[in-house]
Amino acid sequence: MIIRKWIAVFIIVILATVALSGCLGVKTPAVSRPTPPAVFVDYHRTGGIAGLDDRIVIFDNGVAVISQKSASTEITLNQTDLDRISEIFKEAQFSMLLGNYTSRRGSADYFRYTISYHSKTVVAEDSAVPPSLQPVIDEMNRIINKATGGERTDRPFANLHY
Repeated sequence: MIIRKWIAVFIIVILATVALSGCLGVKTPAVSRPTPPAVFVDYHRTGGIAGLDDRIVIFDNGVAVISQKSASTEITLNQTDLDRISEIFKEAQFSMLLGNYTSRRGSADYFRYTISYHSKTVVAEDSAVPPSLQPVIDEMNRIINKATGGERTDRPFANLHY
């Protein structure tokens, strides 16, 4: 009789294993995750008399994060804004610019601009900014000032060339 009980238990264990193993074979469908946005423009402005430290990172989906010393702001640019920015970079021939434009004479009051667009980074300082790059700087400053309500003199030494 003991053998029959063990056989019955053995058969129940086998049946339970077979029944439960069917559940293990079911695959859950893959969850499609959207591609994260890529960085469209990364602009960083530091220096000046007030010791500014402003940065705007614009993503290809139009989201822009603006960070300053004491606060961060997020805005959304529309496709028209993104197209305008692309056109400004194209007109500036950004891809043809050198990587570094520093002033021959340093000054604590100069602004330093670090601009990345399409995997290229250009660093420039006031009084050494190439004329073709100035509209890019002006546009980025305009967006920062509009989003943060700042009314700053962005280029105190822009007309000085040594």
